[in-house]
Order: sequence, then C-alpha cells, then structure tokens
Amino acid sequence: MAKEKYPMTQAIRQLRQQQIEFVPRPYKYEERGGTETSARELGVDEHLVIKTLVMEDEQKQALIVLMHGDREVSLKNLARQIDVKQINPCAPKTADALTGYQTGGISPFGTRKPLPVYIEKSILALEKIYINGGKRGFLIEIKPTDLLRGLKPTEVEVGIQG
Repeated sequence: MAKEKYPMTQAIRQLRQQQIEFVPRPYKYEERGGTETSARELGVDEHLVIKTLVMEDEQKQALIVLMHGDREVSLKNLARQIDVKQINPCAPKTADALTGYQTGGISPFGTRKPLPVYIEKSILALEKIYINGGKRGFLIEIKPTDLLRGLKPTEVEVGIQG
C-alpha cells in the first residue's frame, strides 16, 4: 500500500519529535470555508474539528485558543478566566508572523514563537479530534489527550453557540 502524501510542516515535525500519533487528513481547501468546509470535506461532525485561534490581550501578548468548530469564544469569559482586562483576535498578518503559518492553516503545534495555549475543556472529553496540521487544506486526526502532552494547554470554559 502506498504511503499517503502530506505536507511536512513544523507541526508534523513537532508531533514526530514528541512521538505523538496522528492521521493526516488532507481536504480540498476553500477560501473562508472554515471548519464547516473541512468537516463536510472529511465527512465528520463540525464539533470534532478544532479551530486554532490566535488572540491577544490588552498588552498585545499573544495566545492561542483551541475551540470546537461549531462554537465561538466568549472573549469576556476568556479574559476573566485568564485574569486579563481584554482579549481580541489578532490581525491575520500578526497571527501569521507569530505562528509561522498562514491564516486558515495555523496549527498550535510547531509555532514560530512559543505561545500559551488555552483549550476549551469539553474538547478533552472527545475520543478524537481534527486539528490543523500547519497548512491550508490539511488537518490531522489526533487524540485530545495527546494535545495535553504536546501543548500543555490551560483548560478554560469559554465556548458559546456561534
């Protein structure tokens, strides 16, 4: 059986280095398609597709939030839970520069600059998730428990219906 081809991104290098198992899940990327498109293309529930969101506090300190594809982040609740005044999404150019990835293909693994990672607590209860592998049109299937080992995220409860 032929090995499936997939991009060798910084995220994949980090996963291999940490010996974290994953299944590559390439799909046809659509501009502004988001998790709805990737879920449809892969034939999975959008709740299992995890968004990697680059945010910043009022001091311009960047952070990553991992959220279910079918949920939004309550910025007020997040600010309160991590004890800052305000949280806002980073501009795409800033997010790209900080992570070394292109918006729409940002992975929490292998970022250019180490950033604190916050994870919606309910993600950890799932059996498997689909998260960006570091390139547009490329998700990886992984166990949420491996996120804990690979990223050491802080758990938060900030998800709201989108």
